[in-house]
Amino acid sequence: MERLIVARMADGGPEIFASVQGEGVSMGVPSTFVRLAICNLRCRWCDTAYTWDWQRFDRAASTMEITEEEAAASVRALPPRNVVITGGEPLLQRRQLVPLVEALRAEGYRFEVETNGTVGPGPLAELIDQFNVSPKLAHSGNEGLRRIAPAVLREFAASGRAWFKFVVAEPGDLEEVRAVCAAGGIPPERVVLMPEGTSAAVLTARGRWLAEACAREGYRFSTRLHILLWGDRRGV
Repeated sequence: MERLIVARMADGGPEIFASVQGEGVSMGVPSTFVRLAICNLRCRWCDTAYTWDWQRFDRAASTMEITEEEAAASVRALPPRNVVITGGEPLLQRRQLVPLVEALRAEGYRFEVETNGTVGPGPLAELIDQFNVSPKLAHSGNEGLRRIAPAVLREFAASGRAWFKFVVAEPGDLEEVRAVCAAGGIPPERVVLMPEGTSAAVLTARGRWLAEACAREGYRFSTRLHILLWGDRRGV
């Protein structure tokens, strides 16, 4: 029986909850979120650092292990049948995820995976309906870490199941977006740009010029709907 390392909520249970997808091409879709722990990157603006930053957060208090059967039961207890597996970096546990995904797909559930694009889909390649790939730009602060993996990005691009979401902080970031897309064989119609920010004011200010850039470049635009509705809170 496989065990998953998941984020722990304040009440002691796993961070599996119902909300609406807040970002990307599925924004607004009712979804059940399964938040896994552990990440191979260290983004300075990460809003889920409690899933990996053990210098700032206590690992035992922030994470827990559950079986795939326990995870499936938690998903079944919630209404949305679009399941978003997020993190952390979910594909670090791709093998452990297979039984969960296979069991729930047989019951008609749909799956999205949020990933940073440095780890390939592996055994999940044909099981996930939509990969939301978010390559990290230089402003993420991942010095010394492999934040861009062109071969992995090309694999996702060739799958036809991936969208590529870039977090943009400044207009100068657009040049790097173009370079990453060229290296990864990513067509502009599969690119989504989203402003970096954890407040409505910042998202609105950055969103104005970013939406205009999307119109020029042929990219999609996404805000962070959950931040606009609930602020920077967990479990929503």
